[in-house]
Amino acid sequence: MIPFIRALMIIAVAGAAIGLAAAAPPLQLPPQPATCLATGDGYLRAHLAGAIDAHIDWPNSGTLCEGESRDKPPGVRLSFQRVPPGAPNLLFVFGITGIRPGKAAHAAGTNLTVIVQGANRVYGTLGDSRCTVDSLTQRPLAEKGSYRVEARGFCTQPAHAVHGDGDLLVNTFEFAGFVRYVPAQN
Repeated sequence: MIPFIRALMIIAVAGAAIGLAAAAPPLQLPPQPATCLATGDGYLRAHLAGAIDAHIDWPNSGTLCEGESRDKPPGVRLSFQRVPPGAPNLLFVFGITGIRPGKAAHAAGTNLTVIVQGANRVYGTLGDSRCTVDSLTQRPLAEKGSYRVEARGFCTQPAHAVHGDGDLLVNTFEFAGFVRYVPAQN
């Protein structure tokens, strides 16, 4: 008789565990940190002076990046964002003219915008004559029409505050991100 009671107890405990599991909320996994490139080799490095004095060294993990082709003027636009603890929430947008899918480039004019999010501060070169990408390479990614873009460049003049006063000079920059080329809209 005791083996029978033991079997009933095991069944009761198992049934209670199943009932608790069914009533429990689904297991919440911690959010995965943002990454720039799935290949793990994205980054942004830059030296800023003026309104913001900083040395930016953002690795792939924790950095968001996006890129797309643009029609007017022809080229690409890449953006990089990271929210480092204790530092301003910066968004860098590079508009590089004359870039074609899969092709290397040198001395490409670059329009640079730096946005301090949450502070209503925007700095822009307002054209591609103040910054230059002196070296750009591209490597195809798994997604059709997407490329890993690696670039190095500099600015010879500061980006001016779009509203208010202040200048921001990005002496040097280098990055690896991705660009998704989309067909031109007619």
